[in-house]
Amino acid sequence: MSFIRRSLLASCLLTLAACSTVSRGPAPAVEPGSRPEQPTTAPTVEKPSDAPVPIDRPRTVISSALQPSTFARLPGWSADAQSEAWGAFMSSCTVLTRRPDWRKSCDAAKRVNGKDDVAVRAFFETNFTPYQVNNADGSQTGMVTGYYEPLLRGARKQGGVYQTPLHRAPDDLLTIDFTSIYPDLKGQNLRGKLVGKKVVAYPSRAELMRTKALAGREIVWVDDAIEAFFLQVQGSGRIELPHGEVIRVAYADQNGQPYKSIGKYLIDKGELTMDQASMQGIKAWVAANPARQEELLNANPRYIFFSEERITDPSVGPKGAMGLPLTPQRSIAVDPAFIPLGAPVFLSTTQPNSKTPLQRLMVAQDTGSAIKNPVRADFFWGFGAQAGEMAGRMKQRGSMWVLLPK
Repeated sequence: MSFIRRSLLASCLLTLAACSTVSRGPAPAVEPGSRPEQPTTAPTVEKPSDAPVPIDRPRTVISSALQPSTFARLPGWSADAQSEAWGAFMSSCTVLTRRPDWRKSCDAAKRVNGKDDVAVRAFFETNFTPYQVNNADGSQTGMVTGYYEPLLRGARKQGGVYQTPLHRAPDDLLTIDFTSIYPDLKGQNLRGKLVGKKVVAYPSRAELMRTKALAGREIVWVDDAIEAFFLQVQGSGRIELPHGEVIRVAYADQNGQPYKSIGKYLIDKGELTMDQASMQGIKAWVAANPARQEELLNANPRYIFFSEERITDPSVGPKGAMGLPLTPQRSIAVDPAFIPLGAPVFLSTTQPNSKTPLQRLMVAQDTGSAIKNPVRADFFWGFGAQAGEMAGRMKQRGSMWVLLPK
């Protein structure tokens, strides 16, 4: 990057000191907020992304992080029911088929019986080469966390137990995109607002709540502030209204402030140990310390804005960074700098808080601002409380192989 470009970016970063951007896509596509708090000091996952997802590049670039392998080396490959990932893969093909290096494989997939595990396995073994994913230091294992789509209770109007709002993006929120002038700054979007002739940082969560600056932008009011926070972490969720209607709220934007883990905040304060700072542990702490709830939530200056979506089919998951519905237990979020979105990925890890193997074919259909590095994945568990239990406890080590067309 030239000195002038570096200077321009540095100047903008100074002007918008708090407006760092993350990645994830359309719906939880969260920027995503970050995803479930895990019992770790590392940043938690955030879903959606501000940066454009590199889906339409002419050809898939095989990075130095990928090492050619064989299907025989994939632990548990022959025991997996790959047909359960077929729907997710075919969904990805609706996007990947626009790329010449994927078109032949996606066309061939149309002739496969997707309900037949033997046929599906043969298709991948015939048309793809597995590449083991390696970290920069040469290691081949990394962190695997989990996320899910929660269900909250809410109402269109404030009243009774419904006191916590979920907001649409404000009209004065600006996104500064350098890409059109400096393509090598792709993804370096900043957020702020115009005050006079100056662009300044957009307010933090604490300031937005204190000043009621978002009044009139409410989509719904929900009955639990801590559940609303974790909805922002997930980036997408469903809201059940009093008369039984269920709507979905999806990530729309964020205030540009850096994400800070409230789990780490409690660890640093000596309130929880690292092992206790899971999503469930944080909820238990809030229940025991209700007077400190706002203090805790304001420790994270990031604030997520939503859009409302109708649910026409309750079995269909939220959209990921590709703009495609996620498939429970077969979609993962990855770092697209190393793994192309849409690609099948064989994941070898263990069940949450367990040594029981979890080895299955997944499809890389999402990203997350905390999903960085080659061997790093966020496992989509699906919808509801049980999925939330699994996601909130998942912090496992795992290995990954990305399958690319021959």
